Amino acid sequence: MTDELKDKKILVIEEVEDEKSLRDVLHDKFVKEGFSVLEARDGEEGLATALRERPDIILLDIIMPKMDGLTMMKKLREGNEWGKKVPIILLTNLSADDDKIMAAITNDEPAYYLVKSNYTIEDLVEKIRERLSRQV
Repeated sequence: MTDELKDKKILVIEEVEDEKSLRDVLHDKFVKEGFSVLEARDGEEGLATALRERPDIILLDIIMPKMDGLTMMKKLREGNEWGKKVPIILLTNLSADDDKIMAAITNDEPAYYLVKSNYTIEDLVEKIRERLSRQV
């Protein structure tokens, strides 16, 4: 990792669904890659953490309790200048065929929309590096 990307903050907002959750796996991988990792379990907690900590990039699941990822992304984008610009990668098991998802992608402009089953963790790290390198 280049020095410019070292210590960049990633916020992972993912509901824990099983013993060794994706969030835990991502946390371990990102720490090994030199990123600082923040975590949230749902959209409400994720929105509060994002506004308080202002991470450099957000990984956001769509289906979560309390507040879904699309609603959280919309609130973040409407909230302030930082929220309008922070890169968001949507991670989901849902296809982008759904009208609500397509509208959110069009209106709130996530950096990427990734279906979990189509990408490896290495692919995700590469997407994060690529997106963050544009901000340096």
